[in-house]
Amino acid sequence: MTFSIRRAVRAFTLVEVLVALAIFAIAAVALGAAYVNLIQLHAALKARDGSGDDMQWARAVLLVEPDRAVAERGGDVVLPDGRNATWRATITPTGVSDLFDVEIELNAPPPDGGGDLVRTKARLRLLRPTWSTAAERNELRRKAKDRLKREREAIR
Repeated sequence: MTFSIRRAVRAFTLVEVLVALAIFAIAAVALGAAYVNLIQLHAALKARDGSGDDMQWARAVLLVEPDRAVAERGGDVVLPDGRNATWRATITPTGVSDLFDVEIELNAPPPDGGGDLVRTKARLRLLRPTWSTAAERNELRRKAKDRLKREREAIR
C-alpha cells in the first residue's frame, strides 16, 4: 500500500498577479507624466531667461579650477556669443570632508547688448578634494569619529 502525500504549493493567484501589474502600470504612468511635466517646465524656464546658459559657462570654468583661492577670486569668461563676463564664487566648507557649498555669481552684459550688467547667482554643492587642506580633512574626520563614539556609547 502506497500513500501519496500532496503538499499544498503556495503561489500567487492570477488575480493577485493582475492586481499587482495594474498597480505597477498606474504608478509608471503617474511617474512618467510627472517626469515629462518637469522636463517641460525646465525647458520653459530656460527659454524664458537666457541667463542660465551664461551661468553654464561660468560653472564650467569653476569646475575645472583645482585651487580654492583662485576659484573664490573668480575671473573672466568669454560667452559663446562673444560677450565678456566676470564671475566669482563664495566657497563654504560643510561638515563633510571635501564637500563644499558654493555660491557662484556671474555679471554679464545682456544678450541684446544694451543696458546694465545682468547679475545671476547659483548655488552648488561640490565634492572637491583639491579645495581642502589635510588639516581641515583630518579635523572633520576626528569630529566625525568622536560623534560616532558618543552615539555608540549612548546606545549602550
